[in-house]
Amino acid sequence: RLTGQQQEINNLIQRKNAVDEENARLKNEFCNLNQKFKDKSQELKDTQECAQKKEEQNRLVIKHLEEENKGLNTCCADLLNDLEKLRKQEAQWETEKSGNDARIKNLETDLAEAKEQMKELRNICSNLSSQVAGKQEELSQKDCDVIRTKKELQELQNLYKQNVEHTAQQAELIKQLQALNSD
Repeated sequence: RLTGQQQEINNLIQRKNAVDEENARLKNEFCNLNQKFKDKSQELKDTQECAQKKEEQNRLVIKHLEEENKGLNTCCADLLNDLEKLRKQEAQWETEKSGNDARIKNLETDLAEAKEQMKELRNICSNLSSQVAGKQEELSQKDCDVIRTKKELQELQNLYKQNVEHTAQQAELIKQLQALNSD
């Protein structure tokens, strides 16, 4: 009976040892798993922190991009307004240019006509100059004629004066002769 009990005790001791070994193995495995859990928990925490940081960075980037986009939209609107103004100005310039071109064409036509008139007036002036030269020649001739006529008139006046004096002398002589004749 003692041997059976001894055998049972030995079996129990063996079972206890086996259970202790299993416990030690399980404890060790638990410790490993617990360490892995802690590592994974830390990794998860780090990942979550990293994700939060990334999310915050993304929010800041999105906010910055939205502000930049807003600025770009304002700039784009300003540029579109400027473009519209420039288009209107271009249309106005085109209208003015068209008017100026028409004016230039009219002025060119007027200039051509004025040149033609100048040409005609030069011809007329040339003809008039020739006529004036002819008239001056005639006038010069008339001046000579007038001077000659004045000389002739002067000579005639002198002759007339002499005649008058001579006639007076003759009348005086006739008077004297008549007086003598009466005596």
